[in-house]
Amino acid sequence: MNFQPTPAVRIGLSVSAATGLYGVSFGALGVAAGLDVVQVVALSALMFTGGSQFAYIGVVAGGGSGAAAFGAATLLGVRNAVYGMQVNRMLRPRGWRRLLAAQVCIDESVATAVGQRDQDEQRRGFWTAGLGIYLLWNLCTAAGALLGDALGDPRRWGLDGAAVAAFLGLLWPRLSAREPIAIAVVCALATVLAVPFVPPGVPILIAASVAAAWGWRGGETA
Repeated sequence: MNFQPTPAVRIGLSVSAATGLYGVSFGALGVAAGLDVVQVVALSALMFTGGSQFAYIGVVAGGGSGAAAFGAATLLGVRNAVYGMQVNRMLRPRGWRRLLAAQVCIDESVATAVGQRDQDEQRRGFWTAGLGIYLLWNLCTAAGALLGDALGDPRRWGLDGAAVAAFLGLLWPRLSAREPIAIAVVCALATVLAVPFVPPGVPILIAASVAAAWGWRGGETA
Protein backbone atom coordinates (compact mmCIF):
# COMPACT_ATOMS: atom_id res chain seq x y z
CA MET A 1 0.00 0.00 0.00
CA ASN A 2 1.56 3.27 -1.15
CA PHE A 3 1.04 6.38 0.90
CA GLN A 4 0.64 9.49 -1.23
CA PRO A 5 0.96 12.69 0.83
CA THR A 6 -1.56 15.38 0.05
CA PRO A 7 -0.43 18.80 -1.25
CA ALA A 8 -0.78 20.33 2.21
CA VAL A 9 1.37 17.59 3.75
CA ARG A 10 4.04 18.04 1.09
CA ILE A 11 4.11 21.78 1.68
CA GLY A 12 4.20 21.27 5.44
CA LEU A 13 7.13 18.85 5.18
CA SER A 14 9.14 21.14 2.91
CA VAL A 15 8.50 24.12 5.19
CA SER A 16 9.48 22.02 8.20
CA ALA A 17 12.80 21.07 6.66
CA ALA A 18 13.66 24.59 5.52
CA THR A 19 12.67 26.27 8.78
CA GLY A 20 13.68 23.58 11.26
CA LEU A 21 17.26 23.42 10.04
CA TYR A 22 17.61 27.12 10.78
CA GLY A 23 17.49 26.18 14.45
CA VAL A 24 21.21 25.39 14.19
CA SER A 25 21.84 29.12 13.80
CA PHE A 26 19.74 29.94 16.85
CA GLY A 27 21.53 27.35 18.96
CA ALA A 28 24.97 28.68 18.02
CA LEU A 29 23.92 32.31 18.41
CA GLY A 30 22.33 31.63 21.79
CA VAL A 31 25.59 30.25 23.15
CA ALA A 32 27.46 33.15 21.52
CA ALA A 33 25.17 35.54 23.39
CA GLY A 34 26.27 34.07 26.72
CA LEU A 35 23.54 31.50 27.46
CA ASP A 36 24.47 27.93 28.30
CA VAL A 37 23.31 24.92 26.30
CA VAL A 38 20.43 24.07 28.65
CA GLN A 39 19.10 27.63 28.56
CA VAL A 40 19.24 27.78 24.77
CA VAL A 41 17.46 24.42 24.41
CA ALA A 42 14.82 25.49 26.94
CA LEU A 43 14.15 28.70 25.01
CA SER A 44 13.39 26.75 21.84
CA ALA A 45 11.28 24.15 23.62
CA LEU A 46 9.19 26.63 25.62
CA MET A 47 9.18 29.91 23.70
CA PHE A 48 9.25 28.39 20.19
CA THR A 49 8.78 31.44 18.03
CA GLY A 50 11.80 32.26 15.91
CA GLY A 51 11.52 36.05 15.75
CA SER A 52 11.04 36.40 19.50
CA GLN A 53 13.90 34.01 20.22
CA PHE A 54 16.32 35.94 18.02
CA ALA A 55 15.14 39.21 19.56
CA TYR A 56 15.78 37.82 23.05
CA ILE A 57 19.33 36.69 22.39
CA GLY A 58 20.01 39.84 20.35
CA VAL A 59 19.24 42.02 23.39
CA VAL A 60 21.24 39.74 25.69
CA ALA A 61 24.21 39.75 23.30
CA GLY A 62 24.11 43.55 23.25
CA GLY A 63 24.39 43.71 27.04
CA GLY A 64 20.71 44.34 27.72
CA SER A 65 18.96 43.20 30.87
CA GLY A 66 16.81 40.11 31.12
CA ALA A 67 13.74 42.34 31.51
CA ALA A 68 14.53 44.21 28.30
CA ALA A 69 15.12 40.95 26.44
CA PHE A 70 11.85 39.52 27.76
CA GLY A 71 9.97 42.68 26.79
CA ALA A 72 11.32 42.64 23.25
CA ALA A 73 10.49 38.95 22.81
CA THR A 74 6.99 39.44 24.22
CA LEU A 75 6.15 42.35 21.94
CA LEU A 76 7.20 40.36 18.89
CA GLY A 77 5.28 37.32 20.12
CA VAL A 78 1.97 39.17 20.35
CA ARG A 79 1.32 38.29 16.69
CA ASN A 80 1.00 34.65 17.69
CA ALA A 81 -2.07 35.51 19.76
CA VAL A 82 -3.68 36.90 16.61
CA TYR A 83 -2.71 33.73 14.75
CA GLY A 84 -4.23 31.69 17.56
CA MET A 85 -7.62 33.32 17.11
CA GLN A 86 -7.47 32.64 13.40
CA VAL A 87 -6.50 28.98 13.90
CA ASN A 88 -9.23 28.53 16.49
CA ARG A 89 -11.88 29.72 14.03
CA MET A 90 -10.41 27.73 11.15
CA LEU A 91 -9.62 24.36 12.76
CA ARG A 92 -11.60 24.44 16.03
CA PRO A 93 -9.21 22.20 18.01
CA ARG A 94 -10.57 20.64 21.20
CA GLY A 95 -9.10 19.34 24.45
CA TRP A 96 -5.37 18.65 24.52
CA ARG A 97 -5.14 19.44 20.82
CA ARG A 98 -6.04 23.04 21.63
CA LEU A 99 -3.02 23.35 23.94
CA LEU A 100 -0.76 21.67 21.40
CA ALA A 101 -2.08 23.91 18.63
CA ALA A 102 -1.23 26.98 20.73
CA GLN A 103 2.36 25.76 21.11
CA VAL A 104 2.93 25.19 17.39
CA CYS A 105 0.96 28.23 16.19
CA ILE A 106 3.71 30.14 14.38
CA ASP A 107 4.11 32.05 11.12
CA GLU A 108 4.88 28.99 9.00
CA SER A 109 2.21 26.61 10.33
CA VAL A 110 -0.52 29.25 9.99
CA ALA A 111 0.64 30.27 6.52
CA THR A 112 0.60 26.63 5.40
CA ALA A 113 -2.94 26.19 6.68
CA VAL A 114 -4.27 29.46 5.28
CA GLY A 115 -2.89 28.57 1.87
CA GLN A 116 -5.32 25.63 1.59
CA ARG A 117 -8.98 25.88 0.61
CA ASP A 118 -10.26 22.56 1.93
CA GLN A 119 -10.69 22.40 5.71
CA ASP A 120 -9.15 18.93 5.94
CA GLU A 121 -6.13 20.17 3.99
CA GLN A 122 -5.89 23.20 6.26
CA ARG A 123 -5.77 20.88 9.24
CA ARG A 124 -3.14 18.63 7.65
CA GLY A 125 -1.00 21.57 6.62
CA PHE A 126 -1.11 23.20 10.04
CA TRP A 127 -0.20 20.08 11.99
CA THR A 128 2.42 18.86 9.53
CA ALA A 129 4.22 22.20 9.45
CA GLY A 130 3.77 22.98 13.14
CA LEU A 131 4.85 19.63 14.56
CA GLY A 132 7.54 19.12 11.91
CA ILE A 133 9.15 22.48 12.59
CA TYR A 134 8.90 22.02 16.36
CA LEU A 135 10.72 18.69 16.20
CA LEU A 136 13.46 19.78 13.79
CA TRP A 137 13.88 23.24 15.33
CA ASN A 138 14.52 21.79 18.78
CA LEU A 139 16.86 19.06 17.53
CA CYS A 140 18.81 21.58 15.46
CA THR A 141 18.88 24.08 18.32
CA ALA A 142 20.54 21.46 20.53
CA ALA A 143 23.04 20.62 17.78
CA GLY A 144 23.83 24.30 17.18
CA ALA A 145 24.21 25.01 20.89
CA LEU A 146 26.62 22.11 21.34
CA LEU A 147 28.56 23.14 18.25
CA GLY A 148 28.63 26.77 19.35
CA ASP A 149 29.91 25.76 22.77
CA ALA A 150 32.73 23.82 21.13
CA LEU A 151 33.77 26.76 18.95
CA GLY A 152 35.01 28.79 21.92
CA ASP A 153 35.11 32.59 21.73
CA PRO A 154 32.31 33.52 19.28
CA ARG A 155 34.06 36.76 18.30
CA ARG A 156 36.66 34.75 16.39
CA TRP A 157 33.91 33.53 14.06
CA GLY A 158 31.81 36.69 13.89
CA LEU A 159 28.91 35.10 15.77
CA ASP A 160 28.71 38.00 18.21
CA GLY A 161 27.14 40.10 15.46
CA ALA A 162 25.21 37.36 13.71
CA ALA A 163 22.03 37.68 15.78
CA VAL A 164 21.25 41.02 14.18
CA ALA A 165 21.91 39.60 10.71
CA ALA A 166 19.68 36.59 11.39
CA PHE A 167 16.84 38.78 12.63
CA LEU A 168 17.11 41.02 9.56
CA GLY A 169 16.92 37.89 7.46
CA LEU A 170 13.57 37.09 9.07
CA LEU A 171 12.33 40.65 8.61
CA TRP A 172 13.38 41.26 5.01
CA PRO A 173 10.79 39.04 3.23
CA ARG A 174 7.99 40.93 5.00
CA LEU A 175 9.00 44.28 3.48
CA SER A 176 6.90 43.81 0.37
CA ALA A 177 4.72 46.95 0.46
CA ARG A 178 5.10 50.66 1.12
CA GLU A 179 3.64 50.69 4.61
CA PRO A 180 5.87 47.91 6.08
CA ILE A 181 8.91 49.63 4.54
CA ALA A 182 7.86 52.99 6.01
CA ILE A 183 7.33 51.41 9.44
CA ALA A 184 10.74 49.72 9.26
CA VAL A 185 12.45 53.01 8.35
CA VAL A 186 10.73 54.97 11.15
CA CYS A 187 11.49 52.25 13.72
CA ALA A 188 15.12 52.07 12.60
CA LEU A 189 15.42 55.84 12.98
CA ALA A 190 13.86 55.71 16.44
CA THR A 191 16.33 52.99 17.43
CA VAL A 192 19.36 54.91 16.17
CA LEU A 193 18.29 58.06 18.01
CA ALA A 194 17.64 56.16 21.25
CA VAL A 195 20.88 54.14 21.38
CA PRO A 196 23.11 56.89 22.87
CA PHE A 197 20.65 57.76 25.63
CA VAL A 198 19.14 54.51 26.96
CA PRO A 199 20.49 51.17 28.26
CA PRO A 200 21.05 48.24 25.86
CA GLY A 201 17.84 46.46 24.94
CA VAL A 202 15.61 49.49 25.46
CA PRO A 203 15.93 50.84 21.89
CA ILE A 204 14.24 47.74 20.46
CA LEU A 205 11.37 48.24 22.92
CA ILE A 206 11.04 51.84 21.76
CA ALA A 207 11.01 50.71 18.12
CA ALA A 208 8.37 48.08 18.87
CA SER A 209 6.24 50.68 20.65
CA VAL A 210 6.49 52.98 17.62
CA ALA A 211 5.36 50.14 15.34
CA ALA A 212 2.48 49.27 17.68
CA ALA A 213 1.35 52.90 17.82
CA TRP A 214 1.49 53.11 14.03
CA GLY A 215 -0.62 49.98 13.69
CA TRP A 216 -3.14 51.19 16.29
CA ARG A 217 -3.50 54.57 14.59
CA GLY A 218 -3.92 52.87 11.22
CA GLY A 219 -6.69 50.69 12.64
CA GLU A 220 -8.44 53.71 14.13
CA THR A 221 -8.39 55.68 10.87
CA ALA A 222 -9.34 52.74 8.62
